[in-house]
Amino acid sequence: MCGITGWIDWENDLTQQRQIIEKMTSTLINRGPDAEDIWLSSRAALGHRRLSVVDPAGGSQPMARQMGDRNYIIVYNGELYNTAELRRELEMRGHTFRSQSDTEVLLVSYIEWDSGCLERLNGIFAFAIWNEREQILFMARDRMGVKPLFYTERASAFLFASEQKALLAHPAVQPVVDADGLAEIFGLGPARTPGHGVFKGISELRPGHCLTYKRNGIFIRRYWNLVSHPHEDDLDTTIRKVRELVEDSITRQLVADVPVCTFLSGGLDSSAISAFASHAFKSEGRAPLHTYSVDYQDNEHYFKANDFQPNSDAPWVKRMSDFLGTTHHYITIDTPQLAGALKAAVLARDLPGMADVDSSLYLFCREIKKEATVALSGECADEVFGGYPWFHRKEDLRADTFPWSQSLRNRALLLSPYLRQRVNLEDYVADRYRETLAEVPLLPGKDPQEARRREMLYLNMVWFMQTLLDRKDRMSMATGLEVRVPFCDHRLVEYVWNIPWSMKTCDGMAKGILRRALIGILPPDVLQRPKSPYPKTHNPAYLDVVSNLLLDILNEPSSPLLQLINVDYIQSMLDCGEDSFNRPWFGQLMTGPQLFAYLVQVNTWLKEYKVAIHL
Repeated sequence: MCGITGWIDWENDLTQQRQIIEKMTSTLINRGPDAEDIWLSSRAALGHRRLSVVDPAGGSQPMARQMGDRNYIIVYNGELYNTAELRRELEMRGHTFRSQSDTEVLLVSYIEWDSGCLERLNGIFAFAIWNEREQILFMARDRMGVKPLFYTERASAFLFASEQKALLAHPAVQPVVDADGLAEIFGLGPARTPGHGVFKGISELRPGHCLTYKRNGIFIRRYWNLVSHPHEDDLDTTIRKVRELVEDSITRQLVADVPVCTFLSGGLDSSAISAFASHAFKSEGRAPLHTYSVDYQDNEHYFKANDFQPNSDAPWVKRMSDFLGTTHHYITIDTPQLAGALKAAVLARDLPGMADVDSSLYLFCREIKKEATVALSGECADEVFGGYPWFHRKEDLRADTFPWSQSLRNRALLLSPYLRQRVNLEDYVADRYRETLAEVPLLPGKDPQEARRREMLYLNMVWFMQTLLDRKDRMSMATGLEVRVPFCDHRLVEYVWNIPWSMKTCDGMAKGILRRALIGILPPDVLQRPKSPYPKTHNPAYLDVVSNLLLDILNEPSSPLLQLINVDYIQSMLDCGEDSFNRPWFGQLMTGPQLFAYLVQVNTWLKEYKVAIHL
């Protein structure tokens, strides 16, 4: 994994602008701590920071390749999982290779098939290729949006980068937020509208899209989308195909020239990944798989079961580690660490995020990085297979809004009276919801309940999954750890998308089809374990810490947050303490303490990025 950035300019000679592109590139050092390089011509400047995972000696970037009188230069962030197959096909077409890297295979694939190469790629990627002779930039992002790619236009300049901090390092890009940006932060946050960068004028290339930039403008095309069609396979065939796709995705993603490990919570998804990975390690005669879990100081004392988190992970982690014979590492985070990393999480994401759900992942990945460079994680199975509670509760299915964020009225009360007059959160969120529903590829003639399930699956993949992928990429890459997500394999997603809901929930269980597919791979008790999300701290000391942090902000007249919020209302929430937002205001985990921490992050973001508000 890496960090990429670039600058195309039709008026300025970029050979004289090395200092600026170097500054942009250096902001991505955490994404690529192993190497840095720049490529310059009069109209294009490309920068790359490298995290060496495959072919450390031969995969340096920016990478150039000559074909006739055309010179192509690539900067690439990601991993291809079908490199060997592509390489063989390209060699049969007469191409030769100078390295073992997937970067060279990707570049040659583009030279051979142009944008048609995207349909052949299995992997996670964000890349840009500059055609020096034709003066054309081509960019693309993977189908599921695992790897980020932002861009902006400023006068004669077109700028792109893995993270917004690299764009903001360019003197033409200022950290400005308008009414829409504030609606993103307070109405939708920590989610973002697909393609919206929050900062004014900054966009994100959406998953499954490619972009061509020439002198006559920007041209964006969707190269991949879910396609709805009747599911023809019977239950036994479906179970077999799901198992084959899951196993193939996981084993493909174990390829690396550096140490590989897995996240293990003892839940269905991480246990499946760890099981297949462990079996692969054993069959290859490798040392036992290393697995990692996260927990919080004194959580065993304070944990209280609820609808969203029915049981704690610790006993299940041990159960699976013992069952598989892995070398397990327990990472425990204490309250001061958790609160102290809220700022680091903002700097990693360039935006306020999932509060301590972010900061704990940042700390978790930082510890893992001491022993490994690549990890596999179970994200996205719940979005793909329908595992979240809101897929199964009638009131959530009937709610005419995003099911993971139904506290919009309370969110609006956070805003100052002045801001509420100028930023209509309710209308903004409703518009984004309706726009997404209009995209859903429905099957004609299907019954309303099945259609609603399909809408719910699409909403989750386009919105909630993107929030979690954004979190995973930014927190892991901030520590130089590459995290792969096998359940995002597009072949698996495409197949499961059309499995009818009754089959997805066979045996009357959430993700029943996946549980069936894993019989014989996981112990029966793990197969039956109810959904439990990424763990959060239940220690009341955390509420005290974030409450005091927020109180300090309220009592400091220079705090930038004060210009945006209803101070009296938030003070009343602080007075209520543990009773504030007992139900999640976002996702499954973010209740009162996380709301206070989110507001702390908003203030940190406004202050550290010197954000200007333009209404």
